Amino acid sequence: MARLYHVPLSPFCRKVRLSLAEKKIEVELIEERYWEADPDFLRRNPAAKVPVIRLDGKMMAESAAICEYLEETRPTPSLMPNDPDGRYEVRRIVSWFDDKFHAEVTSKLLYERVNKKVTGEGYPDSKNVKAGARAIKYHLDYMTWLLDHRRWLAGDQMSLADFAAAAHLSSLDYISDVDWNRSAVVKDWYAKIKSRPAFRSILADQISGFRPPAHYADLDF
Repeated sequence: MARLYHVPLSPFCRKVRLSLAEKKIEVELIEERYWEADPDFLRRNPAAKVPVIRLDGKMMAESAAICEYLEETRPTPSLMPNDPDGRYEVRRIVSWFDDKFHAEVTSKLLYERVNKKVTGEGYPDSKNVKAGARAIKYHLDYMTWLLDHRRWLAGDQMSLADFAAAAHLSSLDYISDVDWNRSAVVKDWYAKIKSRPAFRSILADQISGFRPPAHYADLDF
């Protein structure tokens, strides 16, 4: 069985968890307090980051690389299009969320509200929180534009792009930082994706000291 070292609300870990679940790969989840820089964990990944997965007798790090490996070694069901243009678009949107959205929103909201408390780094920086609350509106509007032109974020088929976006938004939804009333099309997209069996374990996450809103695990919002 695969073993995933993760943090429950990490969007990068959630992206890998969604890919594993969609491909029906059994995995043992082990919560990792990466900020403590435990020597055993540093041997698994000297970068001291999660996720890290033990799979096929190998230890692998970096969520993008892990998801690409899963796609190449377990191609069914596919989370990447067959054509180069489609694969490019999926990778572009994955990068949008893991880089731009993460820097402008996730790091400003989730990390300030949750990570600082969990790691003992102090109190949220109100300027960062306000900046993240402003920025998420722009990103939801961009998602609206994409979904007005496509069935899914990167095209007509659900892909890793949708999982990357849903991983970030689900983490933020746990702490009530997504205004689902801003865009009906984004809300409908999220309802579809969180209704998939792959989402079950994520919706069951419970973080000590933080209670999700009632709609978090409600498939009908």
